[in-house]
Amino acid sequence: MAVEAAVKPVVICLNRAGEAVAHRVADLLGANLHGREGRVDKADAFFPNALDHARDLFAAGVPVVGVCAAGILIRAVAPMLADKTNEPPVLAVSDDGAVVVPLLGGHRGANRLAREISDGLGGKAAVTTAGDVALGVALDEPPAGWVLANPENAKAAMTVLLQGGRAHVDGDEAPKAGWLKNLPAADPLGQEKVVDLICTTEPWPVAPPHLLYHPQRFVLGVGCARNCPPEELIRLVDDLLKESETAPKAIKCIATLDLKADEPAMHALAKHLDLPLRLFSAQELEAMTPRTENPSDVVFAEVGTHGVAENAALAAGGDDAFLGRPKVKTAMATAAMSFAPEPIPELRGCARGRLSIIGIGPGQASWRTPEASRLIQEASELVGYGLYIDLLGPLAAGKARSDFPLGGEEARCRYALEQAGKGANVALICSGDAGIYAMGALVFELLDRGPDEHGVSDAARRVEVVSTPGVSALQGAAARAGAPLGHDFCAISLSDLLTPRADILKRLKAAAEGDFVIAFYNPVSKKRRTLLAEARDILLQHRPADTPVMLASNLGRVDEHLRYRRLDELEVDEVDMLTVVLVGSSNSQLAKLGEGPRMYTPRGYARRIDGDLSVQAGGLK
Repeated sequence: MAVEAAVKPVVICLNRAGEAVAHRVADLLGANLHGREGRVDKADAFFPNALDHARDLFAAGVPVVGVCAAGILIRAVAPMLADKTNEPPVLAVSDDGAVVVPLLGGHRGANRLAREISDGLGGKAAVTTAGDVALGVALDEPPAGWVLANPENAKAAMTVLLQGGRAHVDGDEAPKAGWLKNLPAADPLGQEKVVDLICTTEPWPVAPPHLLYHPQRFVLGVGCARNCPPEELIRLVDDLLKESETAPKAIKCIATLDLKADEPAMHALAKHLDLPLRLFSAQELEAMTPRTENPSDVVFAEVGTHGVAENAALAAGGDDAFLGRPKVKTAMATAAMSFAPEPIPELRGCARGRLSIIGIGPGQASWRTPEASRLIQEASELVGYGLYIDLLGPLAAGKARSDFPLGGEEARCRYALEQAGKGANVALICSGDAGIYAMGALVFELLDRGPDEHGVSDAARRVEVVSTPGVSALQGAAARAGAPLGHDFCAISLSDLLTPRADILKRLKAAAEGDFVIAFYNPVSKKRRTLLAEARDILLQHRPADTPVMLASNLGRVDEHLRYRRLDELEVDEVDMLTVVLVGSSNSQLAKLGEGPRMYTPRGYARRIDGDLSVQAGGLK
């Protein structure tokens, strides 16, 4: 589905000399200000290292406006540069606000931001993009309400114009394209090369270097029965667009009733046309009924509005829109289109609610995936255990947050789902990997429960749920240790709050007999102190007393603490809830290397020992 809105920029400030300007820039953009610790007095959030912080924001797809030297930003993001079509804008602003330099993403918003900032500060936008400088307009960045249908031709078009060519603005929508009026116009009798700039709502074959622009004056309203085959809805809409000679890019959005938020056919259509899906309540749609042509009492009795397709098209089109294409239908689907007299600059209605289940790893930013950072940045609300949200540092700044205590896991997940059911973009923050002893399973359990099983509301069931992986505690501990998970391993939680004690003991015995490397989660708590000792005694029945054990506390944080013990010397009192316990198998080794001990478990493949070829773990020798 098409992305509906850009992520808000973040303004970063490195020193007090630029702090006043940084605050002015943040106010101009409605953005958060992030300041360097100890060097900036007031900010929405603080960071310790400028290079790491700018890099983290850039990796998450966040536009960065740095009130600092351009070289700092360049050094920060240079290792990550790969595809200019997907990189977020990066701008440098001088400490006095006199100069604003778009460094990256000129045609992805940076040039526009530079002009907006410089106008507000009374400075100069040092735009270096050739097209903007020479032509005064970015041909590949049309204003809101317009779409360039063939951006792949933009480079060729600007090359011709920069070499003295002329522009010929044509098409039935050309009178509305005032932003193109200052381009050098073509002389009918001239010999210059001409670039055609076609402005129309119709499909139009355009070869390089010519450009095709569509004003988004149409809205597609659709409805369907539950479990409508996606191909049926897509075929109906394709036929409607063909009959009306409408290009898909001339459509602002697809609009429908909010009850259809989870309908597969709707999302298949949105993906097919690469358009955003917008949702309206039955009450909002019913208000459009006096403007429609085909009201239905049957539909009203079913969903609370006298129409879906026509009503949704008008609701998303605005007060001045009219029903250009009344409802057409098949056995299970309906479609209609509204026309607006001018390009529609903004989306109306609500997006589908989204819940992102995010594992942030042990906590440090460098172990957090770029996808996790991006989803956090896009979210409007953060939900989770307060400590985990705190570990996000500047990424959490300026966002609504709902903190829940330990032990409130079901309430935490239920709240996150219900907020998403209201149309919000919610991030459920978990440590490690959200699917490993965390909230992922509980979210899906709540969604799977029936109405009589203390599940969630129908609105919550219709949200989009996204899961993103994180570095689990066992992976973090293993990386610090060396390679203890080099062969078969398992994870066992020693918490008997959700798992019966008898089941835990059964799994302990099976893992001990199977000679697995074991990662113990939730090893102890203030009230629960005996299971770890029982686990040690069970394991000692099946593996040597000197089996290496690693205790890893506060992984990835400033107070990280690692230590090794023999299995027979493992003491419960030096373990807490923030400790991961890794117990080796009978083959695990603790190597004494120059940089310190390293724990590893041989992979089991053939290796040479004293000149002989042997195989570990009982194999051929």
